[in-house]
Amino acid sequence: MVIKVAVAGAKGRMGNQVITGILENDDQELVAVFDLQGVGEELTQGIKISSPDEMENVLQRVKPHVLAEFTNATAAVENVKVAARNNVKLVVGTTGFSASQFKELEDAITGHVPAIISPNFSIGVNVFWKLIAEAARQLQAYQYHMEIIEMHHSHKKDAPSGTAVKAAEILLSNYSTKGASKFVYGRQGITGERTDEEIGIHAVRAGEIVGEHTVLYAGKGERLEITHRAQSRDAFSQGAIKAIEWISGKEKSRIYSMDEMLKELEHG
Repeated sequence: MVIKVAVAGAKGRMGNQVITGILENDDQELVAVFDLQGVGEELTQGIKISSPDEMENVLQRVKPHVLAEFTNATAAVENVKVAARNNVKLVVGTTGFSASQFKELEDAITGHVPAIISPNFSIGVNVFWKLIAEAARQLQAYQYHMEIIEMHHSHKKDAPSGTAVKAAEILLSNYSTKGASKFVYGRQGITGERTDEEIGIHAVRAGEIVGEHTVLYAGKGERLEITHRAQSRDAFSQGAIKAIEWISGKEKSRIYSMDEMLKELEHG
């Protein structure tokens, strides 16, 4: 079966890359695209950009199997609600959700449609998350300090990145015996000595950096660094294309993770 896909955020960097991936995939068909910019513009043969305000009508007309959502947190909440009530499965790569916004997503999805939500669809980043968790577990008895440095292009609107926030949450949950218990976002002025309770998170925005994340573990006389560097957005779009295929085959209406997808694919 060919999977019919709609994309929200067609003019964005990730949305555009995912569209390219869908068009190159014989098992997927692009049936609708949405963006606030370029409404009415023909993005590819026979597919014009629709306003998000038209999403409900368009989804009911073209009946996609999956909506790929790559916009911003505020827009994504509404788009997810529209898709869920029209029984359209979801791949959500938007970042920057507040706790209350994510709760709205959960309420819209759970019991209505299957959805996979991830701040990063790169396969390498998902392995990176596993590696930093294992390092934190191995080092927790030795009081290592942990810091996260993330770099992105100058156009990125949210900071720190969703990937960095998830990395911090992973470190916190895997370094539980003593030490780290709070996040510190950058430092300025007379901050005093660094405490053992801190996990530092630092954001760099410059030029056209696609994405780079480093976790630094600093102990007495040594440091360990684990880094993921994205050289192009192909790293993200390939994972998103796989997620579209995977979620299209799910029936249980809940939020899935990339980790679940990778484990299932690993075991065939």
